[in-house]
Amino acid sequence: MGFPETFWWGTAASSPQAEGAAPRSDWRAWEIGGNAPASGDGNGFAMRYAQDLALYAAYGLDHHRLGIEWARIEPDEGRRDAAAVEHYRDVLAAARDAGVSPWVCLHHFALPVWVAPSGAGFCDDRARGYYWRRHLEFVAETYGDLVSGWQPVNEPIAYAAGGFLSGVHPPGHRDWDQAMAALEGAHLANLEAWTVLRETRKPVATIHALMPLFPVDDSADAASATRLLEQAVWTSWIDAVREGVLRVPGREPVNAPAFVDAFDLIGFSYYSASSVAGRRRLAPYPPDARVGPMGYAPWSPGLGLVLDRLAEELPAKPLLVAEHGVGTDDDAWRCAVLTESLALVAERLDRGVDIRGFFHWTGVDNYEWARGFDVSFGLFDRDRNARPSAELLCAVAHGGSIRQIEHTKEMSP
Repeated sequence: MGFPETFWWGTAASSPQAEGAAPRSDWRAWEIGGNAPASGDGNGFAMRYAQDLALYAAYGLDHHRLGIEWARIEPDEGRRDAAAVEHYRDVLAAARDAGVSPWVCLHHFALPVWVAPSGAGFCDDRARGYYWRRHLEFVAETYGDLVSGWQPVNEPIAYAAGGFLSGVHPPGHRDWDQAMAALEGAHLANLEAWTVLRETRKPVATIHALMPLFPVDDSADAASATRLLEQAVWTSWIDAVREGVLRVPGREPVNAPAFVDAFDLIGFSYYSASSVAGRRRLAPYPPDARVGPMGYAPWSPGLGLVLDRLAEELPAKPLLVAEHGVGTDDDAWRCAVLTESLALVAERLDRGVDIRGFFHWTGVDNYEWARGFDVSFGLFDRDRNARPSAELLCAVAHGGSIRQIEHTKEMSP
């Protein structure tokens, strides 16, 4: 099993996690309010970006998703920070100089505090329909010549769940109906991004947070909760892409025919599957699997299930593994999960599934939201020392097949 020469090998990161929260962002306000550890300067990417990008390129990871943080380039409504605007042009130019194709994300959970002071976020029509579109137009004009592709809105379901259901992200709400309104708003913001960014003639991908869902038992409550979460995580946006109708649970259907032609790639993050009990309670799946510090069980077969479902339901859409990684200090475990996951991707490629690339989360250890700096996801530590997982991915990216990598591991003392 191998990968085509045209396959994209990459890493992914966000601005708040790699650069630290912007001073005028709602995440910085969240930190100041004592709701999360201080992010500081993240992993120092804002200062060390040229070094980091060259490091990725040396390991064959010649695609990188980074964030252009709205609250940095427009800290106050209508006032853009010229130095911050130029800084991001420098970062994108450095990526090109290093031989790395930069993909840009424009919303990874954090927003400027002025966009929706009430905490409504993308639920606010003016925030989404006016300020967000104005921001998109500025970004397209300012950075479109340097960008290789766009992944504009990170994980709509995670944004809605974290900020409006579990309350672990700003604005800290805990209400199912508000979460579904936020989910609808994030999907519509993603569609708005595509309508603007496609004018740059660079590919636009989604980043859906996807997981297989299994009822925890045969009870009616578990079955009902699983169906509801299936609609939120999967069918709401799949219906939009296939039929032009966005169906978010508990919300009136939104007719948006543009969804059918939107997005050049269906990108997604995958970390785990979940079992579902009544009242939408999630638990690790499989039940006997090893659970990491984030509270879920990294389970490679679930990645195969996600790829199979997307290939079946959206056969005309190219796919992109936009995030996949393991939060752990046990890099041997990371290597084992990575090897199995890559083998499953290679199997699907052999079957003819159109998968364009694999982006590892993340390159250099960074800030992990409410967990601070306690969880390591990186191929490299914060001192930029390579872990064995970096060597493994490097070997595959440089043309080694999965079988060759597995054989090398077996022969190692």
